Amino acid sequence: MTIERVRTGSPLEAAIGFARAVAAGDRVLVAGTMPVVDDIVQGLGDPYEQTKAAFTNALAALKPFGLGADAVLRTRMYLTHVRDVDEAGRAHKELFDGAPPVTTLLVVSGFADPRVLVEVELEAFRELSERPEQT
Repeated sequence: MTIERVRTGSPLEAAIGFARAVAAGDRVLVAGTMPVVDDIVQGLGDPYEQTKAAFTNALAALKPFGLGADAVLRTRMYLTHVRDVDEAGRAHKELFDGAPPVTTLLVVSGFADPRVLVEVELEAFRELSERPEQT
């Protein structure tokens, strides 16, 4: 099986040693993704905007595989405050309502950057053109 990796150039990818997305067979996994663009936290203090920005970043990691939101099977949302569940959920619904994935939402004690309220992960499916025969 071929494994393909996508790196975005994030300094954390190099420092920690991870890829933003990894495809193996028909699965594409996207690492925990924060609402950061060009080293700037998007939507400071706004869980709705941060959720949208984090998922936009995560979905961008699917593009090299020719995938979009409709290919997402699972999402995970990590929030620092339970009060933000409704706003994060509203952003999630806007992005995925057309093809809703399964999701997990967790409240955690915090992230490496204390300005971040939301971090997300994705798992997607890609149709392989040649599948081995089942025996």
